[in-house]
Amino acid sequence: MLKVLHGVDRLTSGSVSWTVPAKTVRQGQAYVFQRPIMLRRSVRANLAYPLQLLGLPKAEISARVAHWAARIGLSAELDVPAPRLSGGEQQKLALARALIRRPDTVFLDEPCSNLDGRSTREIEDILCDASAAGARIIMTTHDLGQARRLADRVLFLNKGQVEEQGPADRFFAAPKSPGAIAFLNGDIIE
Repeated sequence: MLKVLHGVDRLTSGSVSWTVPAKTVRQGQAYVFQRPIMLRRSVRANLAYPLQLLGLPKAEISARVAHWAARIGLSAELDVPAPRLSGGEQQKLALARALIRRPDTVFLDEPCSNLDGRSTREIEDILCDASAAGARIIMTTHDLGQARRLADRVLFLNKGQVEEQGPADRFFAAPKSPGAIAFLNGDIIE
């Protein structure tokens, strides 16, 4: 669903419509994949690249790169090739590269899967800050703890269909659909 909304995958049937032109929507979006995609360049170049595509002045690019490198704890690694970073560092870099453009909407596909607790906490802190700054965060997760910590709304998907949706507090306190009840009880859903 996230890939369709972001335009990475195309629909075979149905449609997606926006209240503004699709080009405007795409320019205001960013996407972070479950497995981060690293450009075979330095950390600095990975952060600068989306800003260069926007044609921003070099001084502004430099300032934003320095800010985000500090924010994700990679200031000392600015000249290190990004593929040499640990998995957690790569995921934080991918997230910073998405947020450096100041998008309206950020799509995240399981951004903390396979990460340790410290990296997960750091990424969640960045996401909370981005949300507080006005970015809409749309994220998939199987991690119920993470969903409880971060979500304000939940869409529960089962077999490719939205089975239940609503405010997170209501969903977690009193799910209505059989699939959501089973999932929250820890049952395996096939």
